[in-house]
Amino acid sequence: MILTVTTNPLLEKRINGDVEYYKAGGKGINVSRQLNLLGIKNLAYTFLGGNNGKIIRQILKDEKIDFKHIPVKTETRSAVLTINDNKISTHFNPNNEVNELEVDEFKSKLEKMIYNCSAVIFSGSVPSKQAEDIIPFGIELAHKHDKISIVDTYGSHLKNCINAAPTIIHNNKNEAETSLEINLDSEKDKLDYLDFLYSKGIKLSFLTDGANPAYASKFDFHYKIENPKIEEVDSTGSGDAFMAGIIYGLEKSMVFDEFVKIASALGAANALKLSSCENTIEEMTCFLNSIKLFTLGKKMKIINDSPTI
Repeated sequence: MILTVTTNPLLEKRINGDVEYYKAGGKGINVSRQLNLLGIKNLAYTFLGGNNGKIIRQILKDEKIDFKHIPVKTETRSAVLTINDNKISTHFNPNNEVNELEVDEFKSKLEKMIYNCSAVIFSGSVPSKQAEDIIPFGIELAHKHDKISIVDTYGSHLKNCINAAPTIIHNNKNEAETSLEINLDSEKDKLDYLDFLYSKGIKLSFLTDGANPAYASKFDFHYKIENPKIEEVDSTGSGDAFMAGIIYGLEKSMVFDEFVKIASALGAANALKLSSCENTIEEMTCFLNSIKLFTLGKKMKIINDSPTI
């Protein structure tokens, strides 16, 4: 079972012409939605408060996303997404504050959930300063119970998350640059950053940049991923679909080369839609053959351990 942790969920009000409807957002919730479509059992854990939180709870029930939440006194954040001619414009309302007591309760429930999962992914931003230590705390719990920890976050707390050494990390290029005040323009910059992450004890790292090539490291081996050429509609949630693909591959005991292509294919399929993380296996499969994976620098030796006569 996979645990997805979303500390900063979002209620999306989508307006498409005369039609208005609500969707549950937040990166971990997106990952849970995609994992459901891939047939991977998961549990979404989050904060929810106010009327917005009530609406999100109903949406999650309707979508059959299993979840647990910590109630908070403040209203869960919201956004208005206006859709015109297959393009989305978004207005985000301010984050809600969570207080220290709510954070402590969230953390107190986290250990048992991590103990009962095979892997935990911490996705998205944090709602307020009081919540900044939740992800490093959760990574330590995963270490304690020998579980895979995955981080896909941004903000001033990213440095502490890296120092906690999750098993796997995903960064969007622009978010990493802003969060860590670094430059990742050249290929050398990107590979040096992957080496830095490995020096911190992170085993698998992924650095994506929209339609541009992505870079990855497995221990100290480097890879470049060329994405398929598509007519992008909306890339929102593509990083979450990508991470769901990584998790899918790990749960299915696939080799690195295979699940990286699945992850990239899910990201590409997602970018063709106005919705987030509603991609089927059939839609993903259409892109597998158009994704190219290149080894950069030293290559991993393949040992032939087949029986000999």
